[in-house]
Amino acid sequence: MASVVVAFELGGRPVEVLVSPLATLQQVLRTQLGHTSVKDGCRQGGCGSCTVLLDGEPVLSCLLPVEDVAGRRVTTLEDLTPVDGLTTVQRAFLDANGFQCGYCTPGMELVTKALLERNPAPTRADIAEALSGNVCRCTGYVPIIAAVEAAAAAGSAAAVVASEGATR
Repeated sequence: MASVVVAFELGGRPVEVLVSPLATLQQVLRTQLGHTSVKDGCRQGGCGSCTVLLDGEPVLSCLLPVEDVAGRRVTTLEDLTPVDGLTTVQRAFLDANGFQCGYCTPGMELVTKALLERNPAPTRADIAEALSGNVCRCTGYVPIIAAVEAAAAAGSAAAVVASEGATR
């Protein structure tokens, strides 16, 4: 089979990549596009370290043929991180010590972003379910869940401040 060109949006920018048959999104993001926050963990969809957002929803990029993202929107942690600081989710993970080695952190943070966009006030059960596809072998889940709760609270506080400013 011949290589093909696949066009999609990555972090708000259009990209076109020449890919070999059966190449995964994970392989292309890491090796061709330099998005190394997308980890190369189990390669079987069991650890979540390769999680990216596809049209705003978490997916395991190690299982996804890159041809399947043609015309769609892909987001990695590199695309979310501001040049001069951290996102609310990243700050919450840092403050709650929701990481240790950092290998699982990008996937955890992307899942958290998607969860909070869908459900800005998740319960602990909602958080546990959202994170169930992401494995952390270092930190354990208590500080990670605390980080998600803190990010939700910070997002709620920011929304309140924004709405108060709009009514003045």
